[in-house]
This record gives sequence, structure tokens and C-alpha cells, in this order.
Amino acid sequence: MSHEWKRKLFQKRVKDRIGQDTSASAKLHVQEVRVLREIAKKLGKRDWDFNKDPCSGQGNWSLLDERKGFENSVICDCSFNNNSSCHLVSIALKSQNLSGIIPPEFSKFRYLKTLDLSRNIFTGVIPPQWGTLRLEDLSVMGNRLSGPFPKFITNMTTLRNLSIEGNHFTGPIPPEIGKLINLQKLRINDNNFSGKLPTFIGKWTKVKKLHIQGTSLEGPIPSSIGSLTKLSDLRISDLTGRGSPFPPLSDMESMKTLILRNCLLFGEIPEYIGEVEKLKHLDVSFNNLRGEIPSTFIQLARIDFLYLTGNKLTGSVPPWLLERNKNADLSFNNFTWQSSSPDECSRGSVNIVESFSPSTITSRKAHSCLKQNFPCPASRNQQHYSLHINCGGNEITVNDNTTYQDDKEPRGASMFYSHPSQKWAFSSTGNFMDDDSEADAYIKTNESAISNGNRVLKDFNIEDEAAGVAIPLVKTFVAVVTHHTLKIRLYWAGRGTTGIPLRGVYGPLISAISVDPNFKPPSNGSKRNVAIIVTGAVAGAIVLALLGSLSDGAVIAVKLLSSKSKQGNREFVNEIGMISALQHPNLVKLYGCCVEGNQLMIVYEYMENNCLSRALFGKEAKFRLKLDWPTRLKICLGVAKGLKYLHEESMIKIVHRDIKTSNVLLDKELNAKISDFGLAKLNEDDNTHISTRVAGTMPKEEFVYLLDWAYVLQERGSLLELVDPELGSEYSSEEAMVMLNVALLCTNASPTLRPTMSQVVSMLEGRTPVQDLLSDPGFSAVNTKYKAIRNHFWQNPSQTYSMSINESYRTDSTGSCVEPEEAARLVRVSSVKSDQ
Repeated sequence: MSHEWKRKLFQKRVKDRIGQDTSASAKLHVQEVRVLREIAKKLGKRDWDFNKDPCSGQGNWSLLDERKGFENSVICDCSFNNNSSCHLVSIALKSQNLSGIIPPEFSKFRYLKTLDLSRNIFTGVIPPQWGTLRLEDLSVMGNRLSGPFPKFITNMTTLRNLSIEGNHFTGPIPPEIGKLINLQKLRINDNNFSGKLPTFIGKWTKVKKLHIQGTSLEGPIPSSIGSLTKLSDLRISDLTGRGSPFPPLSDMESMKTLILRNCLLFGEIPEYIGEVEKLKHLDVSFNNLRGEIPSTFIQLARIDFLYLTGNKLTGSVPPWLLERNKNADLSFNNFTWQSSSPDECSRGSVNIVESFSPSTITSRKAHSCLKQNFPCPASRNQQHYSLHINCGGNEITVNDNTTYQDDKEPRGASMFYSHPSQKWAFSSTGNFMDDDSEADAYIKTNESAISNGNRVLKDFNIEDEAAGVAIPLVKTFVAVVTHHTLKIRLYWAGRGTTGIPLRGVYGPLISAISVDPNFKPPSNGSKRNVAIIVTGAVAGAIVLALLGSLSDGAVIAVKLLSSKSKQGNREFVNEIGMISALQHPNLVKLYGCCVEGNQLMIVYEYMENNCLSRALFGKEAKFRLKLDWPTRLKICLGVAKGLKYLHEESMIKIVHRDIKTSNVLLDKELNAKISDFGLAKLNEDDNTHISTRVAGTMPKEEFVYLLDWAYVLQERGSLLELVDPELGSEYSSEEAMVMLNVALLCTNASPTLRPTMSQVVSMLEGRTPVQDLLSDPGFSAVNTKYKAIRNHFWQNPSQTYSMSINESYRTDSTGSCVEPEEAARLVRVSSVKSDQ
């Protein structure tokens, strides 16, 4: 029985009792009537009729509108003083657009057990005066309350149900909340808490429903959660920080809903999950789970929703899972395709988009939707360069004669739908469902969370962005399409609440999607030839760097290399073929290569803003860019993410070995793109034939001083002197210190003491603290030849140092920097006497 029905039943029983006691003239205590008047005045409530006794069941003291979620009710207990006196035991003021500060006067109702102020616009904090109440049920869900977690609530040891979701609470969750041992339901979703998931949740042994989604808390999920054996509904999502293996849930026989989405889980899914007989909703999507689907899952007879999306699951897909008429999502995994596997993504309730490893798909009949990255199956003359969709509506033509295609296909929580035009398809996984909505009733249009991707908007709030109702809001993004497939992904990160305006099922608020090219599309049947325009030649291992264009007007960059042998040519084509499949927003895209004799040509995307080296140190002022602090931070983070992908996430692990400012290219939006990674050595093979450079060449002596200077400044506590003086004071000193300390960690002489790139990204994003520096990593510190340099920096603190590149370097108009020497440079440090 839901909490709402229990409330109605309780209300009915109290009303019946009040009706029986009317002859005895039992009325609400006069002092409590006075308090109600005070509250009504502060809230501006004019609908309370004080001509009627609040406990009489007459007037408008008990109003309920289920359709709108509105409730305006008071419930009394008239059993005091031999049924002659009444006291308030429950107050519900739901969905009434009440605003301002919550009145502290509610604390004057000494017998109050239930207080529900959900779905209003209250601001400020929960009044600390409430700490004297002995509430059993408290809900302030869906307001705009802020401040730290109300610590006084931890003194309400009588609490059974607590809901503070959908507010702006911040800070850590106090350990004292472990005292609430009578809790049965706890919802803290959609707040901005900090710190780790508390281990003391293991003390809530009576809890049945626990919702911790979109709270900004860090993992791992504590093992103490295994003590909550009465759980029937557990929802945790979108944790940051450190990952953990699957939590111990083997004793939770009453579990009906289990959501552990994006919780940094690794390892295998336990077999015992399939033995939970009552389980109806299982969501472990967007984790790092490996292994096969447990064989025990065939026993999940009551399962309605099964989401395994976005993991690294392998093995075969069980036939029974494809045959059952249940919502199951297996997309974005690495399963093995077999002859008995599906040849296409069906329109049923089982989503298998991009679920199979491409290397295992041997049938030509297999649709490309089954393969990772969803390569476009259309022939060249069938490819489309624009797309317009009227989301959830009929086909419509707008003023500029643009036709928006219809989108009326009824769909549910996990499915694949391809539009009859073959121009676009829809894949969904997950749902926005609250606990008061039965899973069986979830069959609606466009109401599903969509698979995860690279985030371009964080915590998007349409109410704040539009600044009013009925106001159109348009968001525009630039995307580079590879393999002729563009993916637009929406992901619910647990923010917002599924309880407003009503507890139910909700989906993304998008009315239309438009995709238009920023170039002139080729006409049908035209050939896509490369028209090379030579714009400069530079001596060295790279023979020529050229600007090119295609017949459709697209600009490309072309590099000409040399090869040692025909056998090397074959190896070159094979390696470039593999590397060109690597796609990441922070890598320069390799489109392909050409071979003629011993001449090798690489074709890659054109970068409008050249390279970081020229942007910062260009010899001519017109080439230098004024990069503010947020842009520099974005560039550094982009480089880190690109290296993280190469080191840890790509199918073939690559060590670049030549990272420098000239190999960091900048696109039109000043996004960082790592170049020349395709010419580095692969981890799996230390031998390579490509004669482009000696990767990781030792720098000249005069270029190594920067690291020594940095460590002297670090030891002196003045590391911020390294910040580019061009920025002045227009930068975040806190963010700069994080970046500088991360740089020191990354240059440690001992590889074992350097952080991984995933750790670097986490530190730069502020998700994990910067590690302590364990030793002095300057390689000159162990070389007596450079001790004089270190001593010079110590003995001349009054000198300032400027960073510059005095030697000229050349650039070509392809957008890549070509230096006259092959050495990996560090910035030269030249001393300048102080005027002081």
C-alpha cells in the first residue's frame, strides 16, 4: 500500500471519528488555532476558513486533487481529555506555489507527526526550531531550500520517512544521521552534497526505500549497505570519485527495484542477483562491469525492466532474453555475435544497438546498428547532410520551407526505432520513473532516458534558461561527423525530480531537432576527390605539410611522409587504418591515407586556430591569441582527456611520447586536439617502420630549466609565479595551483609515482584531491651538472623569469606546427633583472 493511500485511509478514519465526536464539541485546541492563523498570515493563505473548526471536517480544511498533486489538509487527533480536545497530528500543504521562508511556527504543534510541504517554492533553510518536534514523516521535496544538511533533523529519532529531494542542500551528510534508526524511507536525490557516501547507512536496518540519485556524492558504495536486508527499493546513481566492486546485496530478498546507474562499479555482476525472486526493475547501466550475463538471470520471472547498457559485458546474448516480451537494454557492450544472434535491431522492447564486438560479426546481413560506433550503411549517393525532426509530433513545414519529419512512434523504456525515411533512428535506455508509478503502466511516447555520451550541457535547467513560460529556447552545438553517423544523446544524471508536478514518468523536454551542414554538400553522384594545394614545404622527416580540399568544399590537412620499403607501406596502411578508427573529441581526426611508391600521405581534419605553440608564443603578434583562464583550463583538460583515451580507453593503447604545444591543435572553438598520435609507437609493438621522428627525444640542455625553477618555487611556496603574466590577476589561483601541482606530479622522474591520465582528469575536474608530492622529480636534481642551476634559482629570488621561444619556428597553413628541429621542446627560461 502506497504512502499516499495510507494517508487517505488515515484521513478518512479520523474524519469518521471526528463526525462521531461532534456532539461532544471536540475542537482544536485554541492555542493551535492561533498558530494556524500565524502561519496563514506568513504564507498568505486565504483559503483556510477559520469560521469552521479545523477538526470539524467541514469547510476547506481538507482538500485533495490527485490529478494536480494538490493537497491542503489538516488531520486531528481528538482523543485527548476523554475525547473532548483535539490536537493537530498531520499537515499537508502540497503543490500550492507557496514561497518565501518556511514559518518556524510549525514547531509549536507539539503533537505533530506528519508534515508535508512538498512541491512549493520555499527558499532559505529548514527552521532549526523544528528540532523539538517528534515527527514520523517529513517531506520538503521539490522546493528551493539551501544550506547544509539540517543537522537538527538527526535528533528526530522518531522519523520513519524523510524526503528532502529536489532542493539545493550542500556540504557533507553529517554522521549523526546514523541515529535515525527508525527510518523506512529516505530520499535525498537532486542536491549538491559533498563527500563520500556515508558508511553509517548500515545502521538503518529498517529502511525499505533508499534513494540517492544525482547528489554529487562520491563513491565507493560502502559495504555496510549489505546490512539493509529489508530494502525493496534501492536507487543510487551518478557517483564521482573512486569505483568499487558490486556491493554485497545477497541478503535482500525483498528487493523489487535496484538502480545502481553510473556508480563506477567494476568486476562482474553477481550470480545471486538472478535469484532475487521479487525483482522487477534492475538498472546497472553505465558502469565498468565485465564478464557475461549471469546464467541465473533466466530465473527473473517478474522482471519488467533490465538495463545493462554501457558496460563492457562479453559472451553471448542469452536467447531467452531476446524472446521475452520485457524491456531489456543490452546496448553499448561488447558481446560476441553468433550465427544464432539477430541480424538487425528489432522494434521490440529489447535494445541491442551497438552491443556486439565488430570483430565477431561475420554475416554480411548483419545491420550496422549492431556494431559499435553505428557506421552508416547508406551508399554515397544516399547519404544525407541535414535532418529536421518534430519531436513527438506530426510532419510540419515551417516558414523557411524546412520540413520537420514526424515523430509519432509509441515507444517505451528500451527500444530501437528507425524512421521510414531511413534518415534517423531512435535508441532509448532507462526511464524517469518514480516509486509511485507501476512499471507495468510505463508505455508512453518519448518518455525514456537516452544513452550516455560526451556531455555538452551540465545540469541543464530549462526553467532557468528560458526565464519564463511559453518562451522558445534554442541550443546550438557544432559537431564533426565521422563514419557518416551523427549521434545526439541525452542523459539524465539524477538531477531534478520525478515527483513534480506529480510522482510519475517523465522524459526529456525537446520539441524539435535540426541538423544543418556548415559547408556546401556535394551533389548526388559527384566524386569525392582530393585537390591538393601546396602551401609550404618544410625540411625534416615530414617532407611536406599541405593544405587540401575536397570537391564538396571541405578543408583538410595533408602530411607527406617517406617510407623505407614496400613492406613498410603495407604496415603503414594497416596501422593508419586501425588508428583512424580512434575517435575522441580531443584527438585530431585521421580521415585516412594514400600510398604511391614510397610516398605516404596522411589526411586529417583541418584546425582553424593552428596550434597552441603559435597561439601562445607566435613570432608575429597577429598569430598570437588572447587566451583567458577558462580557455586555458579547457585546453589543458582537453589534452588530459585525449591522453586518457589513448592510454586507457581505446581498443589499441597508444603512448604518444611527444606531447608538446606544437602537437596540441586548436579548432574553431579553441578546443584542444592532440595531433600526431597516429605516428607514435603502439604499446603492443615496440618496433615501427614509420620514419617520422624519434619519439620522446631528449631536449636541449637550455630547455630543461623550467622544471628546476618550478620546484624551487614549489619549495618556496610561490608556485603561482609560473602563471603567465599575460593573465594578470584574471585567473583562479585555486585552479592554477591544482594545475601546477598536477604538472609536478606528471613530471616525476619515477614513472610509478606519476598519476594515470584518468587520475589527472579527475584531479583537474576537482572530483578528487591532488595527490601529495612524494619526492623531487626534477631529473636535474640527481645530476651534478645542473645543481648550479638549482642553486641559482635559490640564490636569486629577486629575479623574475619570462617564458619565451626565441628561436623561430615555421607553421604551415594546414593548422599544424612544424618545428625546424625534431626535439621535444621545453620552454626556454631567460633571466631578466628586476627593477626593484
